[in-house]
Amino acid sequence: MGEIQKLTIDGKGYVLLSEDDYQDLVDISDARAAKARIDDGEETWPQDVVEALIAGEDPVRVFRKHRGISIKELAEKAGLSQPYLSEIETGKKEGSLDALKAIARTLEVDLDDLA
Repeated sequence: MGEIQKLTIDGKGYVLLSEDDYQDLVDISDARAAKARIDDGEETWPQDVVEALIAGEDPVRVFRKHRGISIKELAEKAGLSQPYLSEIETGKKEGSLDALKAIARTLEVDLDDLA
């Protein structure tokens, strides 16, 4: 950390530091908060899952493969037909809200993770 200056303005104490030092403190705070969520059991995604999602791969397929579930098994557990699920994964159909909720529940992900 660089030089930190203490100031008093109108009787109130302030600290002046560089923008880089401030950003370092914010990053440390964010990292601690993320670690606390992980320690409390929040699931994290491995790098290959994150990279696949960033690359634009279908999230249903990405999370299904991550969970090690076949398309047939996911369709059965979610109460959907295998052809319908396949059309969702290939982008031919968007999938109804109820279907996406069933898929999310089966894959144990948030509905937002599939959108």
